[in-house]
Amino acid sequence: MNYGFIRVATATIKTKVADIGHNLDQMQYFFDQSEKNHIQILVFPELCLTGYTCGDLFLQDVLWEKSLYALRRLMAYTQSSDMMIWFGMPWRMHGKLYNVMAMIQKGRLHGLVPKSHLPNYNEFYEQRYFTSGMREAIALPFQGLEDEMYRVPFGTDLIFASHEIPNLSVSAEICEDLWSPIAPSVRHCLAGATIIVNGSASNSLVGKRQYRRELVNSQSARLLCAYVYANAGPSEST
Repeated sequence: MNYGFIRVATATIKTKVADIGHNLDQMQYFFDQSEKNHIQILVFPELCLTGYTCGDLFLQDVLWEKSLYALRRLMAYTQSSDMMIWFGMPWRMHGKLYNVMAMIQKGRLHGLVPKSHLPNYNEFYEQRYFTSGMREAIALPFQGLEDEMYRVPFGTDLIFASHEIPNLSVSAEICEDLWSPIAPSVRHCLAGATIIVNGSASNSLVGKRQYRRELVNSQSARLLCAYVYANAGPSEST
């Protein structure tokens, strides 16, 4: 941090729906570019590892298994970096599927933040696949790199604080969470978060772009925080 500022970035990959290998290559490319530009926090969109519009493919074992494999590959690829990297992926737990933002740094999975508010209107039908995340965090066993076993916090109300930068505390919410009457970011900032990251897959409708920008600006202003919003691009399925 220099003069109270840190360098953050968002990256919108050219998604290929359900092509996890391609999406991982895209994420690694943007990580490399971010390293060259001394980025400290990098945020990718919602479900970017698989694509948001996988539909019933979310229920397939092969998609889940390849997602875990890609997660570990990304951890290994970025293990020499201090950069905090946020990205969206599906997560299975106790027979349920969650839409989460994963945070990795120095080759380690530090936390999983599930989506709280699942849209199920108009073109959205997330409740067909996903379960809303719980607020109280639990610790999940996870096998990291080189067969290292450790526990990863899972829950909506996680705050990631920096030992080196006292005023840096980061929390996350996902897409529709921002649009809800009481967004999780309200609780996060009341608990001390200074940066909110949002991985999103918000589509394009007439007038929506300006409204979305105003929503992000308003949330940042009233919560007195930096708000880092990463949205998916036009390569998602229609």
